[in-house]
Amino acid sequence: AVVSFMGLGLVDPILPAIAHSLHASESDVELLFTSYFAFTGISMLFSSVVASRIGAKKTLLCGLVLIIVFSAAAGSSGTVGAIVGLRAGWGFGNALFIATALSVIVGAASGGVASAVMIYEAALGFGISLGPLLGGELGGISWRGPFYGVACLMTIAFVAVAGFLPRTPVPAQRVSVIEPLKALRHRATRGSGLTAIFYNFGFFTLLGYAPFPLHLKVHQLGYTFTGWGLLLAIFAVFVAPRLSRRYSDVIGLGGAFTGIVVVLLVMAVAHSSQAALIVCVICSGMFFGITNTLMTQVVMESTPVARPIASSAYSFVRFCGGAIAPFVAGKLGEHVAVQAPFYLGAGMTAIAVVLLIFYRKSLVPIEDETMSGIATQAVSGPAHIATSQRRRLVLAIDGTNGDAVATMAVPLARAENAEVHVLHVAERNVVAGEDTVDLESDAVAASRLRSAVRQLQSAGVDTTGELLHVTGSHADIATRILARAAQLRAAMIVLGPETQDHRPNQVVGEIAARAHSHVVVLRPDAGPLGPPATRPLTPELASEPTDSCRPA
Repeated sequence: AVVSFMGLGLVDPILPAIAHSLHASESDVELLFTSYFAFTGISMLFSSVVASRIGAKKTLLCGLVLIIVFSAAAGSSGTVGAIVGLRAGWGFGNALFIATALSVIVGAASGGVASAVMIYEAALGFGISLGPLLGGELGGISWRGPFYGVACLMTIAFVAVAGFLPRTPVPAQRVSVIEPLKALRHRATRGSGLTAIFYNFGFFTLLGYAPFPLHLKVHQLGYTFTGWGLLLAIFAVFVAPRLSRRYSDVIGLGGAFTGIVVVLLVMAVAHSSQAALIVCVICSGMFFGITNTLMTQVVMESTPVARPIASSAYSFVRFCGGAIAPFVAGKLGEHVAVQAPFYLGAGMTAIAVVLLIFYRKSLVPIEDETMSGIATQAVSGPAHIATSQRRRLVLAIDGTNGDAVATMAVPLARAENAEVHVLHVAERNVVAGEDTVDLESDAVAASRLRSAVRQLQSAGVDTTGELLHVTGSHADIATRILARAAQLRAAMIVLGPETQDHRPNQVVGEIAARAHSHVVVLRPDAGPLGPPATRPLTPELASEPTDSCRPA
């Protein structure tokens, strides 16, 4: 995965060297990016199709083989045209690899989903930042060096995957290549895709064209784009989620797009200043990192189709739509003015801001269906929850302890003479701005919800249930639970201890701090509810001095 992400910025430091050695124009060399991104986008339509027919491991190996063959052949080529064509094959292999890498890491990581997410985010961070550095170091020897370097590293990866990764089963359900295209009929998918096209035009313009007006040597270009990659990874992983929680995805995206417009305009105005261009290239990584994460989050939250289909549709549109940007930038730089590509990139990104505003009402999380749409077939509950005058208790369950917490909530519901609405959150995390991972499937989440509802109904408690979907962090989960409790006018929110190993008790803390109603936390390991005197004290509490005997 690290080597795969290296491919994004690997070529940047050697673009001027390739143009000089092969006597090619800037626009000719820019086609290395255009062919790579265009075929990556097209291949995204087929990656899920391939994986659904031969399994994730074989798809990974096919992708690795393609990258090895085409990168080595590119290093041995003697014309820009040949390299451009071989980069297209490289893009196809890269799409196969990236589309399945996260799911394979999730399946193979011994520490669960949280460990897999950390591994994937580390791979992206190292790959994006080390790609330009490796390109600069090997490119200092020869422009062919980075291509051979990738072939060698991917050969090592092929041996590791073939030898150590367990065989993965072929999915039971096959995916059609038409499904991602059909997803574009939905307004949210279409809106996010169109916005991404114009944003990516600015992104690819800076990434592909900036090395030429910088007039830096190979090593210096490598260091500059390494700084860019580091900021991109840091802001994608750490800063973007905070902005999302504080301002919302759409507002955060609007701010990031505006930042990109400003950076490109400064580069156009100050194109003759090498120092200004270096600073702008590095700083742009902040805004690109934020945009990658928030755009991915918006797509996954707002699109009413399955995650793999939504991801394929979005990737197809954004890569193919923006792929022409490097070539157009090269032509403008050759025939109009050095600063012209930056003005065009700023204008295209500004159009992305307009589209974001136009589609803003569609780019919001889709409403979740209640139990009547998901689980009523298995359990029956009263349908009067929205209008009942009885006191209402919201029970939020997490992980594997739902049945135990539901059983403990029975005496509370009886004492309050309250009906219970069970909430269970199916959580989805955006990983490093490039992909998403489900912490549990809808089927597993619905099964846990049904079981908890049955526990309460079997004890004679009027109960309904609801499965919520949240893309984001623990704060987003807490916000969603609090909002639903407020809509239901719940007199009390009852929680169990959290079992997700990546966010111990963070949701409970958020809800307890922000709730306007009573919050009760039940711990199954503390035994059934009852008078405190009936339960023995733990050794730690037994040794704690009381107020009457606490020394002054």
